[in-house]
Amino acid sequence: MGDSEMLIAQTSSAMGYSTAGHNSIANVDGASNIIQEANTVSGVTGDFPASTTSANALNMDLNATTQGPYVNKTYEGKPTVGMANIDQGVANFENAGVVSSGASAYDSFANGSITGEAVSAENGDGSHGAGASAAEPLLEDGSVLAMSAEEDRLWSIVRTNSLDFDAWVALIEETEKAAEGNLLKIRRVYDAFLAEFPLCYGYWKKYAEHEATSSTEKAVEVYERAVLGVTYSVDIWLHYCRFAISKYEDPEVIRRLFERGLAYVATDYLSYSLWDEYIEYEYRQQDWCRIAMIYTRIFESPILYLDKYYNSFKELAANRPLSELRTAEEAAAAASSVSEVIDQLNEGEVPPDSGGQSPKLVSAGLTEAEELEKYIAIREEMYKKAKEFDSKITGFETAIGRPYFHVKPLNVAELENWHNYLNFIEREGDFSKVVKLYERCLIACANYPEYWIRYVKSMEAHGSMDLAENALIRATQVFVKRQPEIHLFAAWFKEHNGDILAARAAYELVHTEISPGLLEAIIKHANMERRLGNLDDALAVYEQAIAIEKGKEHSQALPVLFAQYARFLYLAMGKVEKAREVLDEAPEHVQLSKPFLEILIFMEAVMPLPKRIDHLDTLVEKFIIPNTDGPNTASIAEREDVSTIFLEFVDLVGDAQAIKKAHDRHLKIFLHNRMASQLKKRQAEDVLASDKSKLMKPDASVPSSVQSLMGAYPGVQNQWTAGYGVQPQTWPHVTQAPAQQWNPAYAQQTAAYGGYTASYATPQVSTSVAQTASYGAYPPTYPAQAAPQQSYAQPAATATTVPSQQAASVPQAYYGTYY
Repeated sequence: MGDSEMLIAQTSSAMGYSTAGHNSIANVDGASNIIQEANTVSGVTGDFPASTTSANALNMDLNATTQGPYVNKTYEGKPTVGMANIDQGVANFENAGVVSSGASAYDSFANGSITGEAVSAENGDGSHGAGASAAEPLLEDGSVLAMSAEEDRLWSIVRTNSLDFDAWVALIEETEKAAEGNLLKIRRVYDAFLAEFPLCYGYWKKYAEHEATSSTEKAVEVYERAVLGVTYSVDIWLHYCRFAISKYEDPEVIRRLFERGLAYVATDYLSYSLWDEYIEYEYRQQDWCRIAMIYTRIFESPILYLDKYYNSFKELAANRPLSELRTAEEAAAAASSVSEVIDQLNEGEVPPDSGGQSPKLVSAGLTEAEELEKYIAIREEMYKKAKEFDSKITGFETAIGRPYFHVKPLNVAELENWHNYLNFIEREGDFSKVVKLYERCLIACANYPEYWIRYVKSMEAHGSMDLAENALIRATQVFVKRQPEIHLFAAWFKEHNGDILAARAAYELVHTEISPGLLEAIIKHANMERRLGNLDDALAVYEQAIAIEKGKEHSQALPVLFAQYARFLYLAMGKVEKAREVLDEAPEHVQLSKPFLEILIFMEAVMPLPKRIDHLDTLVEKFIIPNTDGPNTASIAEREDVSTIFLEFVDLVGDAQAIKKAHDRHLKIFLHNRMASQLKKRQAEDVLASDKSKLMKPDASVPSSVQSLMGAYPGVQNQWTAGYGVQPQTWPHVTQAPAQQWNPAYAQQTAAYGGYTASYATPQVSTSVAQTASYGAYPPTYPAQAAPQQSYAQPAATATTVPSQQAASVPQAYYGTYY
């Protein structure tokens, strides 16, 4: 046995896989649970050790090799979770078992990437953007490995944006052309690429093929890293098994590898390819009892082509004697049953039935044909049960158009299907199925934070905190590490579970690396400090953010920061005067805008008397009246909206003189604009009506189907107006805006501080005039903030051909409320 063969054998045996025999299933009722997946960390030896159904035991199994080689980093300094029993030769090519505190967990993988070696990146160190392995490779003599100009150019691109998938693909192709067998170049580019995209099983296979040209052992090490990186991928296990079959002769080594893979993907609906490979291998070995056992295991779960396997099993049973199909344990159990009955008969202990014969005696005296029929009947019952469950999930499975990972966004229907499928499996209550479906989902949907958040919360609800934290680590450190949404959720999750250091670290990472100046992160961070009783720290969060934004030219976040700070001072701390000082300072640093003035009007409305109407009047007048000294970029509609809101505010709290002043100014500025707008609208309608009337005029020489229709239904009226003149014309009222209702429930507004799952990729824009005219609602948006995004993370909503249904086509976040 060679070194690499020994490596596979040691890895498999250390995980508790043994193929020395088979479990007996003779004379067992309820055969659907006869054989279950191997428990990889149970330490049980023997045949296909049955997995327990308890949640805690399953947690041990699934934590052992959950997707991604990054499972050994935790937030709280708990014992390392990972493949502790893997041979050290394999472990050297995975992340070292670094156990970090909650605060340093974010520091370790701040905003860079992870390689197959232990990484200790500093916050803000941009050199890790393309992985530590992207550093200049050195030869044995210390010289730098030469690269072509094209390689240099592509490396520069991926260092700048390590999520540029097309650039990575081009770089790999260029490196493979220029490498000329130089494995240092190959390793460098594949290590860096797979650190960013560990779910790309095809590139793991290509990497292993490169290594196999010089060393089988190195290829095995790559495959070992691959099955840690994408553990629940049927395809990577299939490639690994095929590689092992081509390199090794020892059947036990091959079987152990098959069993390792099937422990994770045996119940995958698309696992048929791995089962086919296993069956084909055993056919070559002519081990009929093993083949029969494989079919029996297939019947436990609904997978694709289940009918094909059942027919193949019956064909096998018809062509081979039962003695070749039974395992040694099954044959021994049958012989033992016959011996027991004979002993009981000799002692007269077996009571006869109504026919005068004992049931056990009848069973013991079955012919081989009857025994075979019973043998098949047990499997048939399993098959029928699997088919019954298959009928429940077929709709979900067929709707999965892309079960593998890709950077291209999934369509809305497929994303919704995953949510519906998860809902169904969670209602079924089988924890093992829940975990495995989530892991399948997170291959195809790895770039969507909502599925990671859902997985974490589901595992937390099941009491499996290890799995919850494992998923959160993979999300925040690998798959969606550049999306602020997942880090804000991580902060909440850590605070909720008492790890305040990790929560603060998550917020600091967003402030400094992920999305500096993100309003939601600032607001949530300050609110957390308030909940903890750290009022000075809460105020410091706002003050630091405001100080940073003051240093920026034309900061879009600064106006809302001032408003949120004042709101926090007044509502959370009761400091009215301090809040007004902040609001008074704001106009000195920000340009007046509609959202900012709405905030000021609202804050003045909710604050105690006296109301500072004159102060607001001055600001509103400065905004709505064109001024040659300073350009006003606001549209006429925005200025009219602000004036309307201020009119309502003055009408509510002002005196007659203030109301008259605001009213007269409004009429003077906007009445002419309103009249001109109405006139243009009428003219456009007249032209449209005239054109349609011409189209409707029938040609006397040509029979018209329209005329026939109108003749048949004389009551039908023309859908187009003959002209604007048929409508009663009235002078437009001065105030045609809908009546505004004051809404004191400021806390219900979610524009700037809504649920964690607010879409960061969607620009924040103002709504219609009718909606924004009311200052009773907290301004729905401020001009969009540019938060750094993973370009492939959010799907572009497909435009629908039916305008009235356009809103329905936009995907909704799974968690729409505050956690």
